[in-house]
Amino acid sequence: MPLKAVLFDMDGVIVDTEPLHRKAYYKMFDDFGIDVSEELYTSFTGASTKKVCTTLVEKFNLEETHEDLAAIKRNYFKYYFDTDQDFDLIPGVKDLIVHYYENGIKLVLASSAHMNTINWVFEKFDLEQYFVGKISGADLQESKPHPEIFLLASELAAEPKEYCMVIEDSTNGIEAASAAGIFCVAYQSAHSSNQVYEKASLLVSDFSDIEFENIGKYF
Repeated sequence: MPLKAVLFDMDGVIVDTEPLHRKAYYKMFDDFGIDVSEELYTSFTGASTKKVCTTLVEKFNLEETHEDLAAIKRNYFKYYFDTDQDFDLIPGVKDLIVHYYENGIKLVLASSAHMNTINWVFEKFDLEQYFVGKISGADLQESKPHPEIFLLASELAAEPKEYCMVIEDSTNGIEAASAAGIFCVAYQSAHSSNQVYEKASLLVSDFSDIEFENIGKYF
């Protein structure tokens, strides 16, 4: 079974937007006067902004809608996206993307992020040309760890899921890939914390380990 398509998560795999999201979320929390514990915030890893904001509205009995919270958070995020000097691609990922592309592998972006954020990243780092499709949180009925996102991504790649591979970094994403029955590489970086990798098919900390020549033996 040759590898035909790679389904990339974005946050923590292509870029590390988590520090930007964290700053934006906590600014938004302050605006609404809600006290979010570190434990609760960590549980949001890999979830869509819609799911996070819906949870906050319910948990803290807010009068505002999840759209109200998301809009404020998104404005803060865009500010940090444009101004943070440390924001860059994850080391080695651009080489891996180009490498897969040159080897005829179809690439699909499967992220819980808002499509605006995905497009900002793709424009900033010139990634559009390498991908056959993109899925955002808004395209989904369910959020990770539900398998919907990766089943949709394999359909978008027009390849059977047995010929696909997911690259993920979060517990929720790994569980989603596992539930979808798709081979999942868990990328463990310096930014990863409190994530559970036991359902991953393979664990790596360097993208060169999953270049086409190395990953072929699994398919």
